[in-house]
Amino acid sequence: MKKIGIAYENGQIFQHFGKTPSFLIVEAEGKEIISREIVSTNGEGHSALFNFLSGLGVQVVVCGGIGQGARDALVQGGIEVIGGQMGSTEAALMFYLNGDLRDSGGCCGHHHHHHHGEGHSCGEHGCK
Repeated sequence: MKKIGIAYENGQIFQHFGKTPSFLIVEAEGKEIISREIVSTNGEGHSALFNFLSGLGVQVVVCGGIGQGARDALVQGGIEVIGGQMGSTEAALMFYLNGDLRDSGGCCGHHHHHHHGEGHSCGEHGCK
């Protein structure tokens, strides 16, 4: 059994991991979905999200942009990260269950080097 957490907002993959309002939490056995629920992060952000996801037993996180610090914390805690994803959470879930979803980085380097307004796009840093 595998537990997958997908950064979620209105059926789409939320694009800033550290500010994710909720996660679609899915339990799957092979390609079969056993259970699914949407769980609010209750405003927990950035570093608190590792404990939140770990406490739910999540083994894989699918998200959009994610900073290196958050990525490192998840990986060191034994959670696989598949970053750089966009679009429908359901489509991403199906691709994942079929073995076709790959981490494309989704680094969000603005935490370290850049000072943009809130409306920045993580893709503008040239990280793929």
